[in-house]
Amino acid sequence: MDAVVQPRPTARAPSPATYDILAPAALLAPVVLASPHSGSEYQPDFLAASRLDIAALRRSEDCYIDELYAAAPQLGLPLIRARFPRTFIDPNREPYEFDSEMFVEALPGFVNCASPRVTAGLGTIPRVVTNGEEIYPTKLRLADALERVKLYYRPYHEALSKLIAHSQERFGLVLLLDCHSMPSVGGPMDRDAGSRRVDFVLGDCHGASCGAKFVEAAETHLAARGYHVTRNIPYAGGFTTRHYGRPGERRHALQIEINRALYMNEENFERRPHFAALAADLRGLMMRLADIARDTARR
Repeated sequence: MDAVVQPRPTARAPSPATYDILAPAALLAPVVLASPHSGSEYQPDFLAASRLDIAALRRSEDCYIDELYAAAPQLGLPLIRARFPRTFIDPNREPYEFDSEMFVEALPGFVNCASPRVTAGLGTIPRVVTNGEEIYPTKLRLADALERVKLYYRPYHEALSKLIAHSQERFGLVLLLDCHSMPSVGGPMDRDAGSRRVDFVLGDCHGASCGAKFVEAAETHLAARGYHVTRNIPYAGGFTTRHYGRPGERRHALQIEINRALYMNEENFERRPHFAALAADLRGLMMRLADIARDTARR
């Protein structure tokens, strides 16, 4: 399924497609890219149910991350991107991280109501946007949340799982890059609230989700181009890196967070002049990691 860049933002009726795959003509390296939070298709019924407007909801978007990595298929690497916004349902969470205070009914036993993400209001169905504003004026029905999991969350992860499995079957190894952006200043629910952030944060779940050679190569590549890079603080990796990253099984997952101030105006969402240069640097990063992944697979 080839992808076409969608207008941003949009308010549209439900679509049968919940994700796009930017597929290469040929798979040239064991690297898969995912952009779970760049979705910008806001359904009218979601907007009607929210107490916030699109501009407020978009503060939680990883705006343009899919565009910054759009060279992936030219390099022989597939990229999957969600079309739905993370404020509607967040695919970088467990499937049932629900806040019991958000729902009319009591929640079933399989729901994780006590995770740190839920406590912060940022579960699978988020309660707040990144600045702490509440999304909904009233409580939700559990059936609606379960439908979102079925129609949006599950198809995205099924497609991502297939991309990962296909790459590993082809090469014997796979590296998943989970691509994100972060506000330039820590938000009220973050442990670095009010602090200015670095340019890049590489999250490998403190070494548990990705081999050191990939993390070190990414850090070296970015630092050589003048970026300030840290590891695991304040983001060590979300559900995607924890769930798919299994280095012992030759399945690696690295989360990459980019400071939004590098490439966009965080108030009006306009791209900054550095956008193209950053995209070029990320193209170089993908090439470097693809080379290492190929060499590692051959061994």
